[in-house]
Parts: sequence; C-alpha cells; structure tokens
Amino acid sequence: MVGLGPRKPPSRKGSMADVPKDLLGEIKKLEELFTVDTAKLKQITKHFVSELEKGLSVEGGSIPMNPTWVMDFPDGSETGTYLALDMGGTNLRVCEITLTDNKSEFDIIQSKYRMPEELKTGESEELWEYIADCLKQFIETHHGEVPTEGKVPLGFTFSYPATQNYIDEGILQRWTKGFDINGVEGHNVVPMLEAALEQQNVPITVSALINDTTGTLIASAYTDPKMKIGCIFGTGCNAAYMENCGSIPKLAHMNLDPNLPMAINCEWGAFDNEHQVLPRTPYDIIVDKESPRPGQQAFEKCIAGLYLGEIFRLVLVDLHDNKHIFEGQDIKYLRKPYTLDSSFLSAIEDDPFENLQETADLFSDKLHLATTRHELELVRRTAELIGTRAARLSACGVAAICTKKNLQPCHVGADGSVFNKYPHFKARGAQALREILDWPAKKSFKEEDPVEILAAEDGSGVGAAVIAALTLKRVQKGNVAGILHPENFK
Repeated sequence: MVGLGPRKPPSRKGSMADVPKDLLGEIKKLEELFTVDTAKLKQITKHFVSELEKGLSVEGGSIPMNPTWVMDFPDGSETGTYLALDMGGTNLRVCEITLTDNKSEFDIIQSKYRMPEELKTGESEELWEYIADCLKQFIETHHGEVPTEGKVPLGFTFSYPATQNYIDEGILQRWTKGFDINGVEGHNVVPMLEAALEQQNVPITVSALINDTTGTLIASAYTDPKMKIGCIFGTGCNAAYMENCGSIPKLAHMNLDPNLPMAINCEWGAFDNEHQVLPRTPYDIIVDKESPRPGQQAFEKCIAGLYLGEIFRLVLVDLHDNKHIFEGQDIKYLRKPYTLDSSFLSAIEDDPFENLQETADLFSDKLHLATTRHELELVRRTAELIGTRAARLSACGVAAICTKKNLQPCHVGADGSVFNKYPHFKARGAQALREILDWPAKKSFKEEDPVEILAAEDGSGVGAAVIAALTLKRVQKGNVAGILHPENFK
C-alpha cells in the first residue's frame, strides 16, 4: 500500500538536558535579558497610554499621532469605482476597486510596477513622471483608452511620515524605506503628482492621501464592523484608530464638533524614544547606535521585522567572540550587518525536527558555518526569545489603545510580514494581551478573547478606495473639514 509519506512533525519544543554548563549559562543570561514579565508589560502599557495622549496635545510628544481627516467608519454601503495607488519601497501597485451594491463587497483589478532603484535617489520630477506613466499604462491596459470626460478619483497610499492638514494633501516629514530624493521633504506631494498627471493628460485627481495603516483600519472595518484598530507588524510597525475630535487638543483651534470621529495615524514606532520603559539589551543599544537615525523609532527597533534578524546576529557574534560558539570557524558572513532578516528567525522557529536539521542546513547554506547539536539548541532558544519579546511588546501598543478608548470587546485588523508569517507571533501576542488586560481564563477553546487580533483586509488598495468614497460621502453631506479642494468632489 502506497502511503502519503511522513506528515511534517509538529514544531518541536527542544530539550536542554544535555547542553554543556557554559552554554546553559549563556542561555540563562539571554533569557534574563529578553524575557518581559507581566509587571513590565503593564508598566510599558501605562506609559504608552500617556504617550498617546501627549501626542494629541498641543505640545506634542515622541509619538506624532497624526490626524488623517478620515472622519468616519464605513458602514458597508459605500459604492462607486475608484483608483488606488500604493507607493511602496519596492513596488508601485495600481488598483481599480469597485465597491458594489452588495453590502461590504468589492471587486478589484490590479497591476504591479517595479520601483526602479535609481529613482529612489534621483530627481523629484523623474519619480512623479514614472508614477504618472504607470497610472496611464494601467488605464490604457484595462480600459483601452484614457477617458477625456471628467476626472477619476484616486486614493493615494503614501506610507511615509507626512503631515496632513487636509485629506487631499501630505507634507513629507522625512523619507524612509531607502528613498532620499531632494526637494520633497517639507513639501506637499499631491501637487507634484498631479502636475505630472496633467503633463501626460491623465484625467486623475487625488481625492485622498492615506497611510497604509489608516487604510488597514478602514478596509477591515468595511468588511467587519467590530474592527476598531488597524496595525502593521512588518518591516516597520504602526497603528491607527478612531479618536473623538474633542480629545485632540492640537485641533481645538478648528472648532470641530467634539463628537466627530477622526482617524489617527499613530506612527507609534517612535514610542519611548526617551528610553524610559522599554527593556533595552546591549544588543538593542548597538542596533540603535549603528542605525541611520540613532535615538529615533525606539519601539520599532525592538519589534519590527527589519531589526529582529539584526538583534539575533549581534547575539551570535558576541557569543562567538567570547568563545562560546562556532569555535575555530571564520564567521565573516555573520559579521555583515543586516545579513539576516526576520524570515531567517521564522525558519529556525519553524524547524520541526528534533535534531534541528533544517536550522543546521540554514547555517551551512547562508552563513557557511557548521553547527553542533548544542549550538543549535542555543540558536533555537535565542530566536524564540527575540521573537517572543517582539510579540509581547507589540501587544503593549494594542492594549494601550484599548485602554485609552475602552475598546473591549473589539477586533484589531493586523497586516505585515511579521504578523502574517512569523511562527507563534499571534498566539504570543494574544497571551500578552491576556496578561496586560487581566482577562479571566477562557471557558472553552471556541470562546473569543475580548480583543481579537485578526488578519486585516487590503489597506493600501481597498482601504484607499473606501476612504475616497467616505470623503465624497461627507462632502455631499456638507462636512468639508480638512479638505483642501472640495471642488474636486462635486
């Protein structure tokens, strides 16, 4: 009888029984450095709540808490056809989204265009010309010709820190994701794109400029009304939620109805830049010191995918230099900064074999290092500690918003490579939320937690379209607060 072959064994737990004393001592030290207990989680969350409030104040704080001028949750009845442009670090994505007459349903067609590396440090005009050309190609591909009557509304997902005094503008605060183009920081990017579109006779008007995190919140709420927070746990990290205008002192001068909602793009990677509560290890301090912007994005450097592999690499280099692992081997590949990303840690944590064979192969193929069984146990434990700390610290931000807004019960829509692909990230985050918010034990396995973190809808595509629809809807009702060009919505 022919079988289906062996089933992949479950993720193994690992045994430290026969690990030599000196390595066990090193593991113990790492456990002390990277473990975040319940009391610490609660202390961080409490500080997080006060920092969120400080960011909304006139004086401001480390967390920017940017008002986005998205002033309502969708109810699922929004309709119409919208274009969405997502300007990421590696690709441009153009989508046409039709919000159908069926509640909370949409149709989408999309194309991806590579973002040429040379454009990231080139001239501003070249960047906007390239984007306008991609939009023109998209319309020609899917509609045969560029329409001559009227203008198509576009939701522009611009996921770089930007100040928004209006929903249809975005003043770039600083480039991230490898971009460094002169003449854009400190300026509104919307007229730059619109000028390039006009030059190529593309009849598109930017009706909303959004951050991917705000888009994640709104797209998720379009299909699930329980969604109250949108989060990104990926290369970077961020969150967005709905605040009341009356709780945003820095908007008091606008005399808005205090009960009106306002989506806030937190940009919470900057939490604790003052280093007051986050448990920083010597490795975190090196990551910060050697980063392009030391002293910034303290929270992000502890939890985001970009940095997890680098923290792990620094631990291994330190252990080797102190004669604990890889003795007598050349670790030149391991010495290269940022040579390991979070997918390397994911693969280690995913290794199902008792002898950690997949991890051994990984070290051999990628780092040209031979590993002993005991070294593999240490490597595995180190990955678990760094991955677990990231998930537990991430939960502090979610718990802080839930506490500030009294959001239990609710759903949180999360996106990003770490959330979607890192083993056990969701379960570890859920456990930390339970500890911080003092939930009782579940009565049954099927019972929902008071706060459930779930996979989000497509924020940068569907979210941008729904926000364009919401903006049109409120202009028609006479609410033009935070809209620079209401005439574009007529």
